[in-house]
Amino acid sequence: MKVILTEDVKAQGKKGQLVDVSDGYARNFLIPKKLAVEATAANLAELKNAEAKKKLLAEKELAAAREAAERLQGCLVVIKRSGGADDKLYGSVGTKDIADAVNEQFGIEIDKRKIILAEPIKNYGSYSVDVKLHAQVTGKINFTVTASK
Repeated sequence: MKVILTEDVKAQGKKGQLVDVSDGYARNFLIPKKLAVEATAANLAELKNAEAKKKLLAEKELAAAREAAERLQGCLVVIKRSGGADDKLYGSVGTKDIADAVNEQFGIEIDKRKIILAEPIKNYGSYSVDVKLHAQVTGKINFTVTASK
């Protein structure tokens, strides 16, 4: 009997897969426990629509990430911090500070966990960091840390 899995089933497959199992296993275990539904024409059409919707959503996310990377390319973010002698900052500039400054100055939402920063910035100057916007898209943020007056 062919069934569509509604949950991951060990040794059978992942959620959304069409698998062929014995009639007794399907009728006595998978279907009563709502781990699978019978592979009727309506259920197959629903599965196909769900896959198409998932693919369309992934394409939209990829396009949005590419657009954000292009917008970031031409931006120069300015972060103002107070500091002391020898171009040293009081404290440091971290990924949260960079993400907040980009959102405030250019309206681009970036998750602070996506910013790749080896160590916090503790000096004034110009810097460039990578941002992992999507699995296939990496952007760059150019920013300058200046003294606040």
